Amino acid sequence: MSKSLPYSMKDVHYDNAKFRHRSLFKVITQTLLTSNMRRECLSCSTGKFLGLLMIFGLACLMLTHTNKAHSVSDGLAKGIGTNEEHKEVTDVGIRFKKLFRRAPRLPPRLSPDEKIIHRNFTGKLNEPNVEEQWKARQQNVKDAFTHAWSGYKKFAMGYDELMPVSRLGVDGLGGLGATVVDALDTAMIMGLDEVVSEAGSWIESHLLDRIRQKGQVNLFETTIRVLGGLLSAYHLSGGDQGMTLAQKGPKPTIYLDIAKNLADRLLSAFTSSPTAIPFSDVVLRDSSAHSAPDGLSSTSEVSTLQLEFNYLSAISGDPKYSTEGMKVLAHLKTLPKTEGLVPIYISPHSGEFSGENIRLGSRGDSYYEYLIKVWLQLRDTQDGNFTYLHDMYEEAMRGVKHMLVQKSIPSELVFVGELPVGPKGYLSPKMDHLVCFLPGTLALGVTKGLTKEKAMKDNLLTFEDLENLKLAEDLTKTCFEMYSVTSTGLAPEIAYFHTKDYFESGLDGGNKSSEYVNDIIIKHADRHNLLRPETVESLFVLYRITQDPKYREWGWHIFESFEKYTKVESGGYSSLDDVTTVPPPKRDKMETFFLGETLKYLYLLFGDSSVIPLDKFVFNTEAHPLPIKSS
Repeated sequence: MSKSLPYSMKDVHYDNAKFRHRSLFKVITQTLLTSNMRRECLSCSTGKFLGLLMIFGLACLMLTHTNKAHSVSDGLAKGIGTNEEHKEVTDVGIRFKKLFRRAPRLPPRLSPDEKIIHRNFTGKLNEPNVEEQWKARQQNVKDAFTHAWSGYKKFAMGYDELMPVSRLGVDGLGGLGATVVDALDTAMIMGLDEVVSEAGSWIESHLLDRIRQKGQVNLFETTIRVLGGLLSAYHLSGGDQGMTLAQKGPKPTIYLDIAKNLADRLLSAFTSSPTAIPFSDVVLRDSSAHSAPDGLSSTSEVSTLQLEFNYLSAISGDPKYSTEGMKVLAHLKTLPKTEGLVPIYISPHSGEFSGENIRLGSRGDSYYEYLIKVWLQLRDTQDGNFTYLHDMYEEAMRGVKHMLVQKSIPSELVFVGELPVGPKGYLSPKMDHLVCFLPGTLALGVTKGLTKEKAMKDNLLTFEDLENLKLAEDLTKTCFEMYSVTSTGLAPEIAYFHTKDYFESGLDGGNKSSEYVNDIIIKHADRHNLLRPETVESLFVLYRITQDPKYREWGWHIFESFEKYTKVESGGYSSLDDVTTVPPPKRDKMETFFLGETLKYLYLLFGDSSVIPLDKFVFNTEAHPLPIKSS
């Protein structure tokens, strides 16, 4: 890793004398003028005479050059000048100019960090049209969304997901048209009124019937995608005195009424359970619920429902939704933890954690995310004291730093590992792409959505806050390098890191020019890419908070790779089977979160920071923005 050079912008106007070539004449004159010889010579009459003689000679030389130049010019004007005379005078002039010419000054050398700050993505220094370039790139993301939606609309309208290669629709999330609802608020934010009209009309005409007729759905997936999408659409279309981003589509109350109907059925997961921990699956048509086949729920799933249920209670005036959701977090507060870290499974039958597997990847991730986000949502309300959520979050982040954070070999990438057999076992250097939510969550926990500059100015940051922000920046770099280390520029689902205890050769990402090709190990079973949003989510949050343009640049790299390798010409974008080979084989599935999260975060990353500000909104774990309500 290169160190910063000892130069900064303050050096722009300094005299770079040690880098300039100096003529022999200048060496002699400077020596005469600065040495003891000058003082000795000028102290005697002979010295004074010689000094005056030198000055007189130089004056004569200048006058001679001027006169000759004029005479030659006059001669040329009269047609009597010769080439030889002109050449002689020109040579004298050139020699004289060289004698007194000041050598060009070298530009100050900037450190690598300053080079990033003071140039845009194209490598050119600050230009007046930089923001125009980002607006153009934002338009590219908007065009990508339109292309994705066109494929879905053409081949899979009303299905949960599109299979873009096969040009078919598939129901994998309960058959509620999940892509329609997930994509709706993205279209509103992008100002795509035609898409808003199409999606809104489908929801108004079909979704309520689907909810009444459908069978089993997952409580967590349905809450974050469908319920969260409806609630966000309600606010962004003008409900709850919201933003009215949508000019077309149904009235806001349509979204609210459907959301209440859906939530009433989902509540059975809470009311059917013998403990505060809800069952994982709900049968919508008869409002019944049951546990998964193994009897367990994921810790992340039961603790990632509260933002949505709290907001529904706030806008409907019915506290039952928030009451049931918050019971879960209040119960989790009472359970034993390891430095704030929790196992990834919990039993709704006993209310206790099951097993000892601790990780921030799948089944563990959004537990930590919602601790800070629910606290942000509720801290200014009159509903009660929720500081325990902030305390749980801070304890957990200390535990992450103490027990899970390590650095790779040889380039010292910071990563978050796992404890598959518990806190007394070994640390696995495995990091899911899902873990890349953590940098954004850390940064949000530091400034509470304000910019770092404002938080510093208002003296709001502690030493621990600055430490957490540094960790967030380090982890964001690691998440980006998980992309750049591969042949396609797209990250695998899972990466391992080279440590003193673990290394496997022949499993790099394929990009041999990457500085981190020996740090990141990608096993054959983990090389797929599902169009996931977690890294671009953190890029978005880190850019909003630090204002560092490199996060935009990294996001553009990722977007270009999505465009190059995942786009399907007939419409839509496809997941990939292997990001380490070119061309990568396609997996033939466009996840709903590509429209609901990935493209939304990229669009916001490249746009104006005043749109959906982080101190006024919290994004649920499916990127649906919900307003922070105050007293």
